Amino acid sequence: MNIFDDLIIFEMANSHQGSVEHGINIIKKMAEISRTYNVKAAVKLQYRNLDTFIHPDFKDREDVKHIPRFMTTRLTYDQFSELVHAIRNEGMIAISTPFDEEGVAWCLDQELDIIKIASCSAMDWPLLEVAAKSNKPLIVSTGGKTLSDIDKIYNFLTHRHCQFSLLHCVAEYPAPLERLQLDFIDRMKKRYRDIPIGYSGHENPNDNSVSMIAVAKGAKILERHVGLPTKEIALNEYSMNPEQAEKWVKSIVDARKICVLQNEDTKYISQEEFQSLRLLSRGVYASQNIKIGEKISKEDIYFAMPYQEGQTTSGQYYEGMIATRNYTVNDAIYEKKYTSDIKSTRSVIHDAKGMLFEAAIALGADFEVELSHHYGMKNFRQIGAVIINIVNREYCKKLIIVLPGQRHPKHLHKQKEETFQLLYGELEVEINGQKENMKPGDMKTVMRGQIHSFSSEKGAIFEEISTTHIKGDSYYSDKNISALDLIERKTILKEW
Repeated sequence: MNIFDDLIIFEMANSHQGSVEHGINIIKKMAEISRTYNVKAAVKLQYRNLDTFIHPDFKDREDVKHIPRFMTTRLTYDQFSELVHAIRNEGMIAISTPFDEEGVAWCLDQELDIIKIASCSAMDWPLLEVAAKSNKPLIVSTGGKTLSDIDKIYNFLTHRHCQFSLLHCVAEYPAPLERLQLDFIDRMKKRYRDIPIGYSGHENPNDNSVSMIAVAKGAKILERHVGLPTKEIALNEYSMNPEQAEKWVKSIVDARKICVLQNEDTKYISQEEFQSLRLLSRGVYASQNIKIGEKISKEDIYFAMPYQEGQTTSGQYYEGMIATRNYTVNDAIYEKKYTSDIKSTRSVIHDAKGMLFEAAIALGADFEVELSHHYGMKNFRQIGAVIINIVNREYCKKLIIVLPGQRHPKHLHKQKEETFQLLYGELEVEINGQKENMKPGDMKTVMRGQIHSFSSEKGAIFEEISTTHIKGDSYYSDKNISALDLIERKTILKEW
């Protein structure tokens, strides 16, 4: 499992008030919450060498925001090490936000699990360079950063082969609801598909609807500032006390339960749901006597509830059904729906179009669809492919859709050379007996005469760029396929 997935971060910042004892008390309270809800939790500290981080002429200034608080809550390296030890003793992940290069060195010396980059440092390239070289997983907040800025951060870390994630964040303290813009999480997920996206919140600590919405938007990491009020210590407007933090964690756990798919990456339909809808479905009933062997027309039947177990439903009825028994007036009709090749083809088309929609691939209007059914349409979902022919000149371009659980049999081309690039899903390609799992963006070239095949467990769409496609240039290893006429193993559609 990715270290970022389903991570909850309790941001201590300066809430320790410069006291190791108070910091440990915060850690223990957060640990109680994480154990109560069995979540993957982290406590985050902040590191900065105040001797060099603050200009010497400003260290004693009371009129410059943040400096007095930094100075009065100062902890040494050894004191921070005590807090890190306490975090780990409580079974949580230790994280820190370094604001300078020495802070990164402290993270490495203490072998912290993750380094967090604050929004104010997200384009501090000297700091990012040192953090990137640490080989630690990085979490970067993007408060106040434009889409163009985030692109720069993403590319900077990608080029350095970092394991990282990005957090949507509005750096106002507290942040008003009308400026949270949680829809931006959707944009980030689409734009940076290969990394986890999270949310760092600074809204009213009593409002847990935001965290639930963020989870529903797909945020994998949730972060909030926390503290522990006492008679002497009051929390700021955006930090949570333990009671608020517990409600926040509970809201995240509840949202995850609500949002999680029950059947891997598709919708699960329970027997209870199925039965509930069945009770409201209309069944097919005879409106007049029908003899065995007769075609059942609309004049012979009517639709009504209740549906009876095994009965033909209104959605299953089609004109011309053949009666397999005698029916009298008001009898329930019990006939099985016949699945023709035409119905199978329509079903395949609907699924293929759905995959294109989900992958956000637009075809335009000028293309030809080819269904390759090497063992007939009845076996198409196991063996075959949907091939979309777009260009065939001296060069050729196709899109090939492999449905979930489908494979394309071994074959070779004597005249055509082709290159595959996976656009969506996952694909296993076998070339001359060597198998390789492809992920989106990966490319593979098949030379003339190489025996190849491909398959996908969850479905895939890939682009094929090749030399001119010539009919009859596919030679299958299975002689039964080779013996078929092209018309027997291909269906061409001009539109769908």
